[in-house]
Amino acid sequence: MRRIVTGHNEEGKSVITIDGPPARSIGEDVGGLFELWNTDGQDIISSDVIDRADEEIILSPPRGGTKFRYFQINPIPEGIPENVMQDMAADAFEKIGAGHHRIDTSKHPAMHKTETIDYIILLKGDVTLILDEEEIDMKPFDVVVQRGTNHAWVNNGTEPALLIAVLIDSKII
Repeated sequence: MRRIVTGHNEEGKSVITIDGPPARSIGEDVGGLFELWNTDGQDIISSDVIDRADEEIILSPPRGGTKFRYFQINPIPEGIPENVMQDMAADAFEKIGAGHHRIDTSKHPAMHKTETIDYIILLKGDVTLILDEEEIDMKPFDVVVQRGTNHAWVNNGTEPALLIAVLIDSKII
């Protein structure tokens, strides 16, 4: 993955400030989450050289902030017991500061709900979006506008699925 971040030099001219892979990732053993850029609701200083993605990976953005990331979902091997799946999901969500987002996992161990609006694009793979009352199969380039609902993603294929997401802190009513 290549990440290109632009900014301004001392003369106010546009330049490339970062050209390389994501600064941080987590959970590559189950697919992975790759941070591309974050904002914190403060002013954007386009002349700084701070890598806004080079910080601890937390699922949700801070108040007024955003998260921009890739996430990859590996196929789930057959025969894994439900209690093992629940434990794996609980551990994964704790690692990204999101254990409290797992409000009702009765339908799937990875179900979670955040106070964000998310724009998600499936880039590669065969995925099902699971909601409390419905499920929908997705194909590459399908787009989801996730409005703070309890949900999970399931890879139905034999290869990893790759998605891109922008999470925006929002008050959900």
